[in-house]
Amino acid sequence: MAMPPAEKVIVVDANPSKNGHGDEIDDLPVADATSHQIGVDPWYQVAFVLTTGVNSAYVLGYSGSLMVPLGWVGGTVGLLLAAAVSMYANALLGRLHLLGGKRHIRYRDLAGHIYGPKMYRLTWAMQYVNLFMINTGFIIIAGQALKALYLLISNDGAMKLPYCIAVSGFVCALFAFGIPYLSALRIWLGFSTVFSLTYIVAACTLSLKDGMRSPPRDYSIQGDPSSRVFTTIGAAASLVFAYNTGMLPEIQATVRAPVVKNMEKALWFQFTAGCVPLYAIIVIGYWAYGNQTTTYLLNNVHGPVWIKAVANLSAFLQTVIALHIFASPMYEYLDTRFGSKVGGPFAMHNVIFRVGVRGGYLAVNTLMAAMLPFLGDFMSLTGALSTFPLTFVLANHMYLVSNRQRLSSLQKSWHWLNIVFFTILSITAAIAALRLIARDSKEYHIFADV
Repeated sequence: MAMPPAEKVIVVDANPSKNGHGDEIDDLPVADATSHQIGVDPWYQVAFVLTTGVNSAYVLGYSGSLMVPLGWVGGTVGLLLAAAVSMYANALLGRLHLLGGKRHIRYRDLAGHIYGPKMYRLTWAMQYVNLFMINTGFIIIAGQALKALYLLISNDGAMKLPYCIAVSGFVCALFAFGIPYLSALRIWLGFSTVFSLTYIVAACTLSLKDGMRSPPRDYSIQGDPSSRVFTTIGAAASLVFAYNTGMLPEIQATVRAPVVKNMEKALWFQFTAGCVPLYAIIVIGYWAYGNQTTTYLLNNVHGPVWIKAVANLSAFLQTVIALHIFASPMYEYLDTRFGSKVGGPFAMHNVIFRVGVRGGYLAVNTLMAAMLPFLGDFMSLTGALSTFPLTFVLANHMYLVSNRQRLSSLQKSWHWLNIVFFTILSITAAIAALRLIARDSKEYHIFADV
């Protein structure tokens, strides 16, 4: 995948202001050509994209996958620390968007500009793994929501989890066919917010009700010392997974000028107001069920069938929208590299292209999800293999390399400390996650109905 020469692209709705770092931000070239829209979204739409990712249906699993292995102290401190370091790393990355007087609209473009073609390809491979694993997890969640919804209606056991995952993948594909690029989500982000609030409020309300009626819960961390070490490391990977997308440059590409200032506004919204629902459901869910909390909280709650049905349906629908966000870098690559440059996005030949290419990509995602439906393990492995390297290791090193002349010795030491620490944590977390997947693969057969 060689990097093509920069192509001049006018940034839509740009103005003659500056980005706060002295760079003119109107009429800047884009580092690589694209067939998707660039620079058209206000900062608050980008903030809702980020918040949609943070409060996706993954939040229904964090009480079980984060708090159960870490406990009250470790889980609470870990959530706050992960939020702080994630905000810092994403802000560093956002400030590099206009490096060299070009808009770097993809993570790999930025890495290629700083390091060269080899790192361009390696970054693309890591990001592909990251987004593929995230999308696989989304399809697992959608399948769990669909199965839970079915069990509320019928208990005959006919709809196994693999069948529900297959239906979920098909619905995600239908949505992908009709939404050509990330900026086109627009009103769907509003629907996503409504869906998120629906299942979060329902889960919190029913969990509170259960917690007040239940006897004292057990919050102790289960397992022997060796297994607890691995589960703790895996949970640490899931902590950073909760806050980070692994595709910040691609999201920043859609924001209007001034792109750095507007991106920082969106990030502040994500890590303040945007995280409140996340914290609420994690804390309340763990408080209500202790170490018996599952990795899909709606399986724990008790209450009126209609409330649980609406919550599960909302989780399913929100997952369809959220998956599209995390699949958009792959869609953009496929559309730009292989798609037609003739006609609009809804021209018949372009729609047929999306059906074939995006349908094939999601078919592979769906097959993987059905074969290995271990959601917590996927979250840990994704955090280890790609979230740590992309968000923390690369962000700090790219900022260090790009600003080496302006940083003091103390600042350089700080960035190197981050690089070394997160590299070690990434390696240990990957080992822990693979161990968990191997353990669960022995306990369950492929296409398991878990």
